[in-house]
Amino acid sequence: MTKSKTLATSLLSLSAAALLAICAPGGATAAPAAPQDNGASQVSSQSVDSGGGASYWTPERMRAAIPGDVLAAKALARGTGSPASAVEKGSPAKVAGKSGKGKTVLHTDENPVSHIGKVFFTMGGSNYVCSGNSVTSTNKSTVSTAGHCVNEGPGAFATNFVFVPAYLDGAAPYGKWAAKALYAPTQWSSAGDMQYDTGFAVVSPLNGQSLADVVGSSGVQFNAARGLTYTSYGYPAAAPFDGQSLVGCTGPASDDPYNPQFNSQGIPCDMTGGSSGGPWFIGSGSAGYQNSINSYGYSGAPSKVMYGPYWGSVIEQAYTSAASAS
Repeated sequence: MTKSKTLATSLLSLSAAALLAICAPGGATAAPAAPQDNGASQVSSQSVDSGGGASYWTPERMRAAIPGDVLAAKALARGTGSPASAVEKGSPAKVAGKSGKGKTVLHTDENPVSHIGKVFFTMGGSNYVCSGNSVTSTNKSTVSTAGHCVNEGPGAFATNFVFVPAYLDGAAPYGKWAAKALYAPTQWSSAGDMQYDTGFAVVSPLNGQSLADVVGSSGVQFNAARGLTYTSYGYPAAAPFDGQSLVGCTGPASDDPYNPQFNSQGIPCDMTGGSSGGPWFIGSGSAGYQNSINSYGYSGAPSKVMYGPYWGSVIEQAYTSAASAS
């Protein structure tokens, strides 16, 4: 039976068009530049102006931002994905992280975590919100999120992209970190292939300090075994949530039975739109290695499940390009 699809397990009764009409936030006027080939054949990137990003995101604009799950609805509707038999597979890889400062439901309400936060950005003239995480990197300035939160998939890269770690009720305790470059697998930026729905942002220093030195960073792992137990985090904004605090889900991963070509895995979770891009950690809690992100869910499925892309060698290449960027 065909299931209706939404991004980041938004499980909404409203269509994407209706959600856009209801939120109707103001947009920026700057037109995004075309994606650039950074020399890595499977990675697309775009330099962005970080000068006005933080000041653009007033508390009012942050609260009015549209949950970013609606941006990849067209890719889900197309069912774009590589055949499961053609899935790339590399050698297992880990990069260790760094400690920082500071009714029946399928989620738990969480206290803020210093390296997990919300991302805000403008795309197609409208303002959106997703979730993200500071990941370990050579530049100490790399944030992971969903591919549909950095690039239209296919299409232009976002503008006004900022990361707000440990966001809580409109507060930005560690500041607003503006992106200076965005990265995504070319398979996402050129075709909206759901198998590669992951993106990375490189943020500018704030008050003379690098992001990881202030909030810490998570280790990352690629080409891991399937079927592991994960804990995912995000800031769901669609009812019954309001996007103002962190939420988590924990459970064993299983393959997507409806679209196996996506090569995705899902865990039991009732998070809604706005949680897109939130990190998946191997094990229980936020101290493990990050190994995926919140990507999509099915509103008509018999159980509530959050799906995330398999982090193989292509997504690893996008990460490596971002993490080593100056």
